Amino acid sequence: MTAAEQRPAPGAVPPGRGSGAAGRPGPAGGAGGRPPRRWLKALAIFLLITIPAGYLVISAIQSRNGGEDKAEAASAKGLTEGWPTRVQRRIYDVPIPAYSADVAFYETNSWDTSRLYVQFITSRDGLGRFLDRIGTEPSALRDGEVTIGVKQAEKVGWRLGSGQDWSGMVFKQKEPQPELAITVNRDNPAHPKVYVVSTVTP
Repeated sequence: MTAAEQRPAPGAVPPGRGSGAAGRPGPAGGAGGRPPRRWLKALAIFLLITIPAGYLVISAIQSRNGGEDKAEAASAKGLTEGWPTRVQRRIYDVPIPAYSADVAFYETNSWDTSRLYVQFITSRDGLGRFLDRIGTEPSALRDGEVTIGVKQAEKVGWRLGSGQDWSGMVFKQKEPQPELAITVNRDNPAHPKVYVVSTVTP
C-alpha cells in the first residue's frame, strides 16, 4: 500500500471515533457541560475584600475605645504603682531611699514644664538620706507646712493638710535643675510618708 493510499480521505472519521454525540468534546466548563458560575467567583472576591476590612474597622473601634478607657482610668487613678525609672529619678532629682514602701508616681509634660509626682513611705533614717542626697537636711522641713498646692494634690488624689502632723519645704536649685516641693506626713514618726512634686522648666 502506498503512502497516498494510507492517508484517510477528506471527511473520513478516524478509527476509534464514532459519528455520534459521544465522540464530540463537551463544552468548556467541566463535566456536565455547565458553564462556570461567575457569580461564585464574584462572591468569593467580595468576601475576601470585605471581611478583612470589617476586621480592621472593628479592631480600630476596639482600639479607640480601649485607648479611651485606659486614658480615663489613668486620669481617674493618676498615680502609677511602682518606682519611676532611673532616668526619671535622675532627671527630676528624686532619689527614693532603698526599701521604701507604697511607692507610686505620675509624670506630666507640656511644652514649657514637666513634673514628676512621687510618694513613698520610708524610715526616719531613710528620710534623712533622701534629703541629704538632694542637697538639704531634715532641719529644713518646717513644721505644719504643706508645700504642695491643692490643685497639684488633687491631680493625683492626695489629701494633704487635713489635721495631721505635716512638715514641708520647697527646695530650689539653679536651673535647669528641678525645683522640689516636699511634704512629709509624720503621723507615724518611725515611718514618715513623703510626697514630692519635682518641676523641671527647660
